[in-house]
Amino acid sequence: MQKTHNENREIFETWPIPKALTELALPMIFGQVIILIYNLADTFYIGRTNNPLMVAGVSLLLPVFNISITFANLFGIGGGTLISRLMGAGKDDEAKTVSAFSFYMTIISAGIFSFVMFANMEGILRLLGASNDTMTFAKQYTFCIIVLGAVPTILSMTLSNFLRSTGYAKSAGFGVSMGGIINIILDPLFMFVLLPRGYEVLGAGIATMLSNVIVCVYFLVVILKLKNNILSLSIMNVIPSAKNAYSIFAVGVPAAIAVTLFDITYIIIDKLASGYGDIPLAAVGIVLKAERLPLNVGIGLCQGMMPLAAYNYSSGNFHRMHEVVNFSRLVGLVIGFASVVMYEVFAPNIMRLFIEDARTVELGTNFLRARVLATPFMFMCFHLVNFFQAVGYGGKALALGSARWVVFNIPLLFVLNYAFGMYGIVWTQVIADIMMTVVSVIVYKKFEAKYKSTGKISPMP
Repeated sequence: MQKTHNENREIFETWPIPKALTELALPMIFGQVIILIYNLADTFYIGRTNNPLMVAGVSLLLPVFNISITFANLFGIGGGTLISRLMGAGKDDEAKTVSAFSFYMTIISAGIFSFVMFANMEGILRLLGASNDTMTFAKQYTFCIIVLGAVPTILSMTLSNFLRSTGYAKSAGFGVSMGGIINIILDPLFMFVLLPRGYEVLGAGIATMLSNVIVCVYFLVVILKLKNNILSLSIMNVIPSAKNAYSIFAVGVPAAIAVTLFDITYIIIDKLASGYGDIPLAAVGIVLKAERLPLNVGIGLCQGMMPLAAYNYSSGNFHRMHEVVNFSRLVGLVIGFASVVMYEVFAPNIMRLFIEDARTVELGTNFLRARVLATPFMFMCFHLVNFFQAVGYGGKALALGSARWVVFNIPLLFVLNYAFGMYGIVWTQVIADIMMTVVSVIVYKKFEAKYKSTGKISPMP
């Protein structure tokens, strides 16, 4: 049974922090794990062909897929966090307008992205490092996932953010999980039964696209059936006030830029790795997906933290906001350090889940053991960025998110690649994120000192 809007307010205002965070974060963590599983499912099933060229071709699309997340962040996080803050301020009618505006802008931007990718597909894939041997596989996957699937995929992410921001985390988590499970079922059906041998990548792409369509339809039905809720998809509510439009973009644009810079970093990694051959590219492609488990758990935790922090910030309950941030950070760090131990021990087994090629497994094991050391520090970085997004301080979120990639990660990729080759690329993440964690903590401590000393923060942006 769905909670009423008033019952959701109790989660934000009166529930104990561990209980409230569990209520909002656990479904999102579960959903993020399922997202990871169905992203890995394509790589896993394609790896069963034991063809590193297919694996490499699919891996090339990761940066392009991440670009789609920028649009979901722009209107899903930009609009979603504002909806939470408007709830806390008791401005439900304004929240309806924000949700409708963000909904239609998501559809428009996703449609444009799909068309641009269709018109420039081969050139973009060449830029990402596709060779003559991997181009056919990369194009098959891109056509399904991006050209046909961009609108439902991006829209489902935005709608999930809306539900989470208003306290319907279970519905959001269920939808994401359902899509992952459907994809896992459809993958082998299209790859090994319905399509002939040699078209496994195309089959994986079709399965993933269809699962995202189903998820999008589910979220639309859930939101349309909600009663007495502040989410609206009506075209009549599509024009927000200038202040609210600014607030959406003030948080959404930095969130989108952060993902874009993350994406550029992955493009650079792929491009640099492709210079060492298709086998290292396949190995690093698997690693970049396999390392995501603790990070996706951390993302789910932050997704649960953000509406709690946003609501209590706008309602003026800074003590509760502070407790939310500290408790979520502690949980995330425990998960991060535990994950380091797990990956160090089981790295070879994890690689063999995806491919049996001995050289790919050997390289991937070494790459994975190095990159996973960054996990706790990566969590600290995006946890603090997510906090500033939640409370509407897009400038601080942009500064921290940009510095992580532009100041530390990207320059170090080139320097360490030049100095140490392929292993320099792999070790960049941990070095960059240690330095960025120090900077992020300093920025947050100054922000924290401000509201502890004055008992207040400047009005909601």
